[in-house]
Amino acid sequence: MAEQVRGVPAGLWTRCEKCGHMVYEKEVVEALQVCTECGYHRRIDARTRIEQLVDPGSFEEFAVDLHSVDPLGFKDRMPYTERLKREQERTGEVEAVVIGRAFIRGRRVILGVMNPNFIMASMGAVVGEKVTRAIERAAEENLPLVMVTASGGARMQEGMVSLVQMAKTSAAVARLDEAGGLYIVVATDPTTAGVAASFASLGDVILAEPGAMIGFAGPRVIANTINAELPEGFQTAEFMLEHGFVDRIVPRAHLRREIARIIDYAGK
Repeated sequence: MAEQVRGVPAGLWTRCEKCGHMVYEKEVVEALQVCTECGYHRRIDARTRIEQLVDPGSFEEFAVDLHSVDPLGFKDRMPYTERLKREQERTGEVEAVVIGRAFIRGRRVILGVMNPNFIMASMGAVVGEKVTRAIERAAEENLPLVMVTASGGARMQEGMVSLVQMAKTSAAVARLDEAGGLYIVVATDPTTAGVAASFASLGDVILAEPGAMIGFAGPRVIANTINAELPEGFQTAEFMLEHGFVDRIVPRAHLRREIARIIDYAGK
């Protein structure tokens, strides 16, 4: 009788979307969702990011009662209200950003984390309002603000309402600066368009994860617009560091330590 061959359990090994190597999923999870072969930093949801960054049990979420509406009655492949409901059911989140108080290595902070799994963390009225509330709370309580960005930009389903969030969040950052607050941005893949052009680029210190895409429009759009070949690595975190748009590239495993160090340097 032929020996029965057992298959590999589903999900035990996965292929890295960057280097193509088969990697042991448990080891990747233990490495904070970073490929053990090439160091590729996977996109992660907001709750996973919070768990990785903050001291255990220290996160206290606020502004949880804000829900998006449909000011334009927008419909593409489906009505916007239906899209929101589907995303909420799929992700378990009400919106594309989570904000709250937390401790990072014993340092008390206001923390905001964008969720790339929720309509690509696009910024509509609720995202803009929650980001603004986090900024204002940091100023009121004289706490460092840490904002982890990951976004495809403005939420087209809300039209002009989404675009004015750029000015709204930027004005809030200006008020935080006037109050002497410390604002740390952690730019992750991708940080683009309206978010990159507003509060994601206004930090006192801007950190980025390795390989993160950071920029306004996509490389193909820019190349077609200016009719020129773009430099190698254009809009990567490394390119942005070289050209002065990012202060430091920090691997995910070192982010907690680096954020705490910056807070100490700033005397906050």
